Amino acid sequence: MSRNDIIGDFGLKFKSILIIFNFALIFFMVALVFVPYSMSPAPFTGFYWTFTWPFLLILALFFLGFNLFYIRNRRLFVLLQKEDWPALTRYLENRVIKKGSYSPRLVRLLANTYLLLSDAAAVMSLENKAAVANPKIIDANALIFGTARILGGDIPGAARFFASRKETAKGALKDWISWYCAFTLLLNRQYEAAGKEFTFLTTVSEDKIISGLSCYFLAENIAYLLPESKRELTETAFKGRERLQKTLSIKDWNTQTHRLASEIHVAAIAKYLDETGRWLYR
Repeated sequence: MSRNDIIGDFGLKFKSILIIFNFALIFFMVALVFVPYSMSPAPFTGFYWTFTWPFLLILALFFLGFNLFYIRNRRLFVLLQKEDWPALTRYLENRVIKKGSYSPRLVRLLANTYLLLSDAAAVMSLENKAAVANPKIIDANALIFGTARILGGDIPGAARFFASRKETAKGALKDWISWYCAFTLLLNRQYEAAGKEFTFLTTVSEDKIISGLSCYFLAENIAYLLPESKRELTETAFKGRERLQKTLSIKDWNTQTHRLASEIHVAAIAKYLDETGRWLYR
């Protein structure tokens, strides 16, 4: 999946979800109103109606809210579906930067759009503005802003960016931040530090994709760059590969990597995911 497909597919999916959601809600509301006619001569009285009308009201509010959200953002979804990235950029810049609507969703979308246009400098500018408006947005989208530094050629800056967030990141984001920290250390020719990070992730990460990537880079890159530690690093990588082969089939690997392909930071390392899969299961 290309980077263009990632965002364009989102607009099409949301429109499909809207249609399905509307049909489902209308069906349930019609059923709640008309089905009682076959059960009682006075369907809108008594226990049934007392129990049903609050539920019907909730469904109606969901229906109204979901459609108002779509109407308010209709221009956004149209541009996403058309994959008109320059026009989408202007639209988002107007909402986010000019109107000051620094919501996590819009900032993330604008940053992704900049990356589609290979405008890493614009991502950095957006990061600076978002950091003033709402610093938490930067931490929530650290993978995007860090990836922009890599794509823009600022490898030392990317290494510092990920290193500064490695200890504070939480949940699934933490392992990815740690992996990108190791990856940028490798790109920055800090091979020993990168080797330590990859070794740590190989043994402790519960994310099998991250563990697999770490094993691959240890065996195919770090081991050759640190010849005095080659045997130890290779053994660590091969032990990690054996553990993965026992718990994750090649079909499961392909399924998980395909699902992750919708994330822009993963699309940037797609070739390494392919190479890792071949190395793991060759």
